[in-house]
Amino acid sequence: MNAQQMVEHLIDQVRYTNGVKTPVDTGLPPDFAERKQRGLNLSYDFPRNIILGTLPEDYEYDDIETAKQQLVKEVETFHRYFAANPGLEVLHGGFGIMNYNEWVIWHGKHFTHHFKQFGIIQ
Repeated sequence: MNAQQMVEHLIDQVRYTNGVKTPVDTGLPPDFAERKQRGLNLSYDFPRNIILGTLPEDYEYDDIETAKQQLVKEVETFHRYFAANPGLEVLHGGFGIMNYNEWVIWHGKHFTHHFKQFGIIQ
């Protein structure tokens, strides 16, 4: 994964929680409640070098600067979407239904994982 692929990956994932894309229920793993508890635990970091799928061959955006601007827009849309829909819950494929606060934690951890991966933060 290069930097632009990482930014576009984050865009794609946020879109599942801001009303742009609809998550598909493919069935939760039997240990989803434990995974959710661990995944939302702030003291638990993602494992390094995990690969959970293939990367798209083509970029959605012409350059990384445009992708970064779009990521900011998608995150802003995420916050507005939940503010406009009090009590909204959205499916996470591995953890089940999550509310706004849980998604804020999850996105924060996901972004942190990739930002550490690319040396943006320590």
